[in-house]
Amino acid sequence: MHIPVLLEETVAALAPQLGCVCIDGTLGQAGHASAVMRLAGPTGRLLGIDRDGEALARAAANLRREAIPGTHTLVQGAHGDLEALARANGFEAVDAILLDLGVSSDQLDTPERGFSFRHDGPLDMRMRNDAGETAADLVARLSVAEMTALFRDLGEERRAAAIARAIDRERRAAPFTRTLALAECVARAVGGAHTKGRHPATRVFQALRMAVNDEMGDLRRALEAGLRLLRPGGRMAVITFESLTDRVVKQTFRAHCGRDEALPQGGSEWRGERPRTEAIFRKAVVGRPEELEANPRARSAKLRAVRRIEE
Repeated sequence: MHIPVLLEETVAALAPQLGCVCIDGTLGQAGHASAVMRLAGPTGRLLGIDRDGEALARAAANLRREAIPGTHTLVQGAHGDLEALARANGFEAVDAILLDLGVSSDQLDTPERGFSFRHDGPLDMRMRNDAGETAADLVARLSVAEMTALFRDLGEERRAAAIARAIDRERRAAPFTRTLALAECVARAVGGAHTKGRHPATRVFQALRMAVNDEMGDLRRALEAGLRLLRPGGRMAVITFESLTDRVVKQTFRAHCGRDEALPQGGSEWRGERPRTEAIFRKAVVGRPEELEANPRARSAKLRAVRRIEE
């Protein structure tokens, strides 16, 4: 069973009231959404979005089993299409929006999905596994230079060039189609070194997963769309698990928080992106020690949140 990370902190950040209109752009098993909707009550409305059809089915079952109140609209899609999906389903002005980024526990623990470098499975990594290019397709298609850039930019991998060359040498003999074959190739390329308990293929798998699912593009589109959909006083919370995605969230929120600058002729002018927001936390919130001990996957989680304010 997936354990939602930073659950209490996220619900506090979103501060749902009776009748709350909520969008969860990465619904998963609906752990966060269920907690929000319990406070939204029978007049609350939820739009749950997820690329993974299996996740949507589990979420629907969980919402029914727990008798979560309110109206639930679950749709398959990417959070990068948040605005179009919201408007198509009648969610024009929203009180709370949540994005819980990264790969879910279910996806990691299902070898057939191809996300894990610890269990053998097809080299897939698609969040929506019925369409689009797989990680195997990507590894077969990219040049050494393109792989190097990918591992460096999306994986922040210092040894990107050496890994790309090693993959190129081995794929000439046989294409990479399985997760363990690729993970072992990466380990050999870097001498099998683990950094602070991290598997040597961690960053390469992260980069491939992000590229296959256009995670950075989806995130940027979802952040801007979500802020436009919020009604004044509405709140948006985002949980990240990688420094790369956390940086994008931090920079986007900071741009919309803006600042007032004094004018030489008197008065002030606001500098920043529209719509205006204010930060709910001074800095990112991380898990409490008891949560980190109970759920190791929460160790890299960071929560940032903003509130839309009147123009």
